[in-house]
Amino acid sequence: MPTALVTGASAGLGGEFARQLAARGADLVLVARSAEDLEVIAHDLRDAHGVAVEVLPADLVTDEGMRQVVSRIADPQHPIDLLVNNAGFGLPLGFADNDIEDEAAHLRIHVEAPMRFMHAALGSMRSRGGRIINVASVAGFISRSTYSACKQWLIGFSRWANAEYASDGVSVTAVCPGFTHTTFHERMGLARGQEGIPAVAWLNAADVVREGLRDAARGRAVSVPSLRYKAVVALTRVLPPSLTARAARRGRV
Repeated sequence: MPTALVTGASAGLGGEFARQLAARGADLVLVARSAEDLEVIAHDLRDAHGVAVEVLPADLVTDEGMRQVVSRIADPQHPIDLLVNNAGFGLPLGFADNDIEDEAAHLRIHVEAPMRFMHAALGSMRSRGGRIINVASVAGFISRSTYSACKQWLIGFSRWANAEYASDGVSVTAVCPGFTHTTFHERMGLARGQEGIPAVAWLNAADVVREGLRDAARGRAVSVPSLRYKAVVALTRVLPPSLTARAARRGRV
């Protein structure tokens, strides 16, 4: 059976990726900071789908946590067939008011970790094929503090890598959801409805993951779930950056 490694797997889109992949028969390696949360999910997935689930607690902001995951991805005896780079967190949009160490950790988990994990995965996938999914955001198409900048990098690098390594049988897909009902906002101290975003703009995590997996299977470099957000991305190509930046000050995606 194929084996998928999912970072940020204890909740949100990471947890949904784990559930849908297990339902498809994939064995899993689940990565997050909380061993207790991972064990609960692993137990449920083993019982529900009869797949093998390995738990790998690691704090990706730390050097040791990063090394642990790189080592597991690069293990030739237990290869990874699908890598899902999903781990991340949000910060307030006021960069100048944020603690710079928080910003550095934010950059590390959104850019350095996916880069290192992709490098490790490509080391083995290039000889046998594989898939990489990088969870980005529609925020990557607009100007919106450091979160937007991180996601822009992830989208751009995924586009290049998807073309560069296609001949090796490796696809790289940036999945770019808009506002999605997960625990992402709760971890930032925001209750549902506090974002000031209309209900029609919100997506369901299951739909985002289903469409992302479908586009990855088709070898697409960028996946924007839902027609409404495809339209938003199209508009960002023609609207002035100053206008999209003002609109982006509301909410988190």
